[in-house]
Amino acid sequence: MTNLVNSLGIILYATLIYTTPLLYAALGSCFSELSGVVNIGIEGMMTAGAFTGTVVAYFTGNPWVGFICGGLAGALFGMLHATATVRLGADQTIAGTAINMLGPGIVIMIAKVLFDSTDTIPLTPTQKIPKLFTGLFDTGTVFGRFMDNVFATYASTYLVFVAVAIVWFVFYKTRFGLRLRACGEHPQACETLGINVIAMRFICVCMSGFLSGLGGACVTMAISTQFRPISIVGQGFIAIAAVIFGKFKPHGALIGCLLFGFCSGLKVVLGGSSGVNMQLLSMIPYVVTVIVLILFVGKSHVPAASGKPFIKSK
Repeated sequence: MTNLVNSLGIILYATLIYTTPLLYAALGSCFSELSGVVNIGIEGMMTAGAFTGTVVAYFTGNPWVGFICGGLAGALFGMLHATATVRLGADQTIAGTAINMLGPGIVIMIAKVLFDSTDTIPLTPTQKIPKLFTGLFDTGTVFGRFMDNVFATYASTYLVFVAVAIVWFVFYKTRFGLRLRACGEHPQACETLGINVIAMRFICVCMSGFLSGLGGACVTMAISTQFRPISIVGQGFIAIAAVIFGKFKPHGALIGCLLFGFCSGLKVVLGGSSGVNMQLLSMIPYVVTVIVLILFVGKSHVPAASGKPFIKSK
């Protein structure tokens, strides 16, 4: 019984920490998709955020400065994507693919210049995102160990659940959110009402990059504590799958990210306690992603103007 409770606590802990970066990126994807811009460049933006957050935290010694700078790096790539797609009318899928290639290429080049390696130097405990509620529970008891595993997690995990509530409120309870969603459904009608569709979409894509950058920073400043070229591989696309699963709604994306986070957590726990080949366990999140896309992609309501360039009337 004790071993079962301990294992359950570890799985829940792993689920939460692996859900966190996916959820930041998924919230960013919601901003872009609901405004009518397809952003498959989430992966490249997360990579930029992961590298920048780690490097800034390493040189400044302040994890929160690194965390915010990771978001700003993602926003910079979001601005590039917005400039190409919203202002210049470029194909959104091709532009997103370019971001996914450009992001890793640039940060690996910078890492080579700064550290003479494609990796960064591992962060010390004071440079990592701090954990909350550590030492609050008595780990000498089964219940205390379980509570410590579940709740003594990184501050960024608590912040992302607050972010879900804030994003939901913005989308569905504010004038900005109403205009945002209208731009993704009927941009021409919005223009006749005096809404600046181009500015709205531009802001949303930049916001998408900022949140994706925060997600990337979580990976290297909490989970792995060091940037590597493979730190983000696949997570941006899993976040997009979670948004499709959640029907482009922040609370739906939360459920999808928890599902994928659970798969990643299960992979970690089983990998350390079973004789199953680790390569096979590593496939679990990606197999589940494919299954989710097959089952739910046709049932999601995609914004009517999603992927369609908006041309301002003269």
